[in-house]
Amino acid sequence: MTDRVPGRLPVAEPADVRRAALRLIRADRRAFAAVLALNALAAVAGLAGPWLLGRIVDHVRAGGGVGAVDRMALAILVCALTQLLLARWARYVGHRFGERTLGRVREQFVARALSLPASVVERAGTGDLTTRGTADVATVGTTLRDVGPELLVCGTEALFVLVAVFVLDPLLGVVGVLALTPIWFALRWYLRRARDGYLAEGAATSEVAEVLAATASGARTVEAFRLAGRRIAASRDALETARRSRLYTLFLRSVFFPVVEVSYILPVAGVLLVGGVLHGRGSVSLGAVVAAALYLRQFTEPLDRILMRVEQLQSGGASFARVEGLARAPEAVPGGSPEPAGDRIDVTGARYAYERGGEVLRGVDLTVRPGERLAVVGPSGAGKTTLSRLLAGVDAPTAGSVTVGGVPVAGLEPERLRRQVVLVTQEHHVFLGTVRDNLRIAEPDATEEQLWSALAAVGADAWVRELPTGLDTVLGTAGHRTDGSQAQQLALARVVLADPHTLILDEATALLDPATARHTERALAAVLRGRTVIAIAHRLHTAHDADRVAVMEDGRLTELGTHDDLVASGWAYAALWHTWHGNGATPPDEGGDAVP
Repeated sequence: MTDRVPGRLPVAEPADVRRAALRLIRADRRAFAAVLALNALAAVAGLAGPWLLGRIVDHVRAGGGVGAVDRMALAILVCALTQLLLARWARYVGHRFGERTLGRVREQFVARALSLPASVVERAGTGDLTTRGTADVATVGTTLRDVGPELLVCGTEALFVLVAVFVLDPLLGVVGVLALTPIWFALRWYLRRARDGYLAEGAATSEVAEVLAATASGARTVEAFRLAGRRIAASRDALETARRSRLYTLFLRSVFFPVVEVSYILPVAGVLLVGGVLHGRGSVSLGAVVAAALYLRQFTEPLDRILMRVEQLQSGGASFARVEGLARAPEAVPGGSPEPAGDRIDVTGARYAYERGGEVLRGVDLTVRPGERLAVVGPSGAGKTTLSRLLAGVDAPTAGSVTVGGVPVAGLEPERLRRQVVLVTQEHHVFLGTVRDNLRIAEPDATEEQLWSALAAVGADAWVRELPTGLDTVLGTAGHRTDGSQAQQLALARVVLADPHTLILDEATALLDPATARHTERALAAVLRGRTVIAIAHRLHTAHDADRVAVMEDGRLTELGTHDDLVASGWAYAALWHTWHGNGATPPDEGGDAVP
């Protein structure tokens, strides 16, 4: 069993991989049976050549005429052409089988990836999930499209060739099989080490992708805190681990293939030596010895292709184990969760600690009334972002409870949760497609009028109208490139269309300039009037406009009240407000909680 590293996505065990492979075969069993049948026919056609050549030798030694030799030579040609056509047909059917199966693998991977809880993806890292969905799935595709069909063709051909040698003479067949012993030992040595080696190589590749993605996405933070040296060191460590894992698999191939290449001559040499002795004693004809030697020489060709593909099969098997490993990952809450009795959110004694760090929340008690606008403020690392994740159901508290209508938020099934609570952060994504496609992700049945209303609500209708084809303009690298503020406005427009009863904003307008941010927040509040809005306030004008303000310090809720009451109290919020309001600048908190 492969040990699972905390926070990493799991890897399927060999038994799970075999069961998954059998399920894929059963899903297209007719095509798989057709591939086997065509391969068997092609192998049978290929057996005729050496046998007929042996007959020609015996016929010539016996003084036979040229006519019979010509007929047998013509039969050899016909059988060779038949084998070629059947083998090509088998590969064609096999490739189609592989492509259909790869389609099922991709669809299943996407479905499983989408069913993963957000917390699982975040802890595992997007690099690992991305590598599994790209490089690993591509390797599986190559295995299904190329390696699988060729292994079937070559395996069937090799089996029939060995059977033919035993039919010619059982003793020669035994000699040929015994001469393959070195290949058997080399193969066992290789297979015992290859799976772990390729799994380690895949994990190292994922780690490189994760380090690069984290460094690129956090480039501003790296520059601001002068972390370039540490990130370069982390990248070098990841690359060194990847280099060592690749060198190890290269070492395995460097030992395995030379041994195999040398061993190819042993079956033919053994049959010629033993066959010569038997022929001298009159136990076997010269034609049978020649045919057996040709069969074993022919046997080395499919065997060579099989062993050459074994390396790709091990790599593909390791990739399939990583792809199939998503089946072992925790899934989002299945259907059937209770219906919340109302929209009130209650946080009772909530505590939370990350896997590799200390406690971030320390007994938070909070009630958010339906329709209320609540602002959560506090210094960086106070627990604001962690609290927002608990309120949105992304994470469950390690102690205490967070409920909506009496039902744990983290226990709601995904579709119901999205209609109850939506978390919007400064992290956003513009999907490949048109503006219309990007908006209808939230509400597929939205009308043209609803789309424009959502864009107007967040102040994005003006620049969308200026696009060449409006809502039908393609976004992304092949079309209109959106900047950070435009992408954020599209994300907020999707929230308007999703129409949840509770909206949690965590730096949702951080990429907008202050004037645009305030306009967007007020427009959004106007659209969601009567719904609950919880804003993690990094700009204090948000707190000023809220019904109540909650102050977080060191993982605890220290103040709760209206803006005017907290300013009048003269405590932490009042000091923060006077600092911000006095110089017209944003307070010294532009980051979320520090996640270990």
